[in-house]
Amino acid sequence: MAKIFDAAEVAKHNTPEDCWVCLYGDVWDVTEFLPGHPGGSKIILQLAGRDATEDYDPIHPPGTLEGNLKPEAKLGKIDPATIPLAKPDDAEKEQEKEGPPDMQSLLNLDEIEEVATKQVSKKCWAYYYSAADDLISKSFNNLVYKQILLRPRVFVDCTRCDTSTSLLGHKVGIPLYVSPAAMARLAHPDGEHGIAQGISTFGALQIVSNNASMTPEQIVEGSLPGQIFGWQLYVQNDRKKSEDMLVRINKMSDKYKFICLTLDAPVPGKREHDEKQQTVGASLPVSSSIKEAGGKPGGGGVGQQLFWGTAADLTWESTLPWLAKHTKLPIVLKGLQTHEDAYLAAQYAPQVKAIILSNHGGRALDTAPPAVHTLLEIRKYCPEVFSRIEVWVDGGIKRGTDVVKALCLGAKAVGVGRPALFGLGAGGTEGVHRTFEILKAETETCMRLLGVEKVSKLGPKHINSRAVERDIYDGHAGLEKLGLWVKANL
Repeated sequence: MAKIFDAAEVAKHNTPEDCWVCLYGDVWDVTEFLPGHPGGSKIILQLAGRDATEDYDPIHPPGTLEGNLKPEAKLGKIDPATIPLAKPDDAEKEQEKEGPPDMQSLLNLDEIEEVATKQVSKKCWAYYYSAADDLISKSFNNLVYKQILLRPRVFVDCTRCDTSTSLLGHKVGIPLYVSPAAMARLAHPDGEHGIAQGISTFGALQIVSNNASMTPEQIVEGSLPGQIFGWQLYVQNDRKKSEDMLVRINKMSDKYKFICLTLDAPVPGKREHDEKQQTVGASLPVSSSIKEAGGKPGGGGVGQQLFWGTAADLTWESTLPWLAKHTKLPIVLKGLQTHEDAYLAAQYAPQVKAIILSNHGGRALDTAPPAVHTLLEIRKYCPEVFSRIEVWVDGGIKRGTDVVKALCLGAKAVGVGRPALFGLGAGGTEGVHRTFEILKAETETCMRLLGVEKVSKLGPKHINSRAVERDIYDGHAGLEKLGLWVKANL
């Protein structure tokens, strides 16, 4: 019979030498695990001696405890009658009284984000909203779309509109996908599974985050036949961890159709909103510059902790051959920000099937270029890339007109990360569905007013991008075009 502990007794074990926590009603001795915790020991010590379930649950997929702690670390049960009840603050009381509005009353993504901000915790909002340094790249990601003008045609039958297309050879209902977005259960218990369910009726694709708060199996459970998923991979310093995950994903190739290797954040950016929120309630101020033994983050935000263990030594020459040994799934490279890298990626076809132009939502290197700039660079310096591999984009998408403008510039698909998370925060699965409903309707309206019936017919003639073209990179192409590419001008 399990031993029953009094909460007051558990509270005494709150030091680095003697650290207990309560999770899901069980008492665990995590003292030996402190040095090995990927996010550093400080975050655990802030919860030492008390019930950590509320902080732990939205971040860790099921099985994490059992996979990292010895069976004898589970000491017994906590007596629930001895746990002091937390008193909600005034904001929480007001939120509880109001509740989320009818999702159909929300007309755009800004309204959905506003509702989500009121519904989710401050920690959740800070992690989702935050971006690097002064948030310049994050803001410009959206602003640049406003600088592109549309060119509507008239006297065209616009009664028909078909948003379906194909991605990596798979039919999808809309050229809009969910970018890999971590820690969805911070926003709502539905988590990444809720996102999958919310977009299912649109035939949309979802790239599941390497740092998802649910298991890969849970996320795709109950998905519709033909619904497409990709798995994001952050290669770990301990390659065995990444190889084990690839084995797991390979076994689910009926759902997970590709590996999305993320390259735009080999190290985490400095996200000040996230870091400041992490210090709330802490005994000592912490920042990304403070490290524990072994170089682990001594604090910082959720982002700093998630990135611990991510490999920063990836190269074209070593990483793609390594991947080929461990998966036969197509590779999508995420985070390219120059035409030179897009050109290099195209030379690794057919292993590399697509690239995603992305600056990590402005969360890695501030003042890095928006995807629109990189799209225009490719069109200027190496347009043959578009015929060799698919080019996807993400970052800053707020309207269906943004989606259409990206497609006109040659993008095959357009991703949204924060909007999916904020939709989840605003109304769970229903909020995600409403987010995609709005974007799809706006995309169709835009296409009709341009006089375009099919996604494949969208092109540069439907937009005026001169205001943006003036600002793109104008230096040497930096390319060595050899052999067939030059001769055939592909």
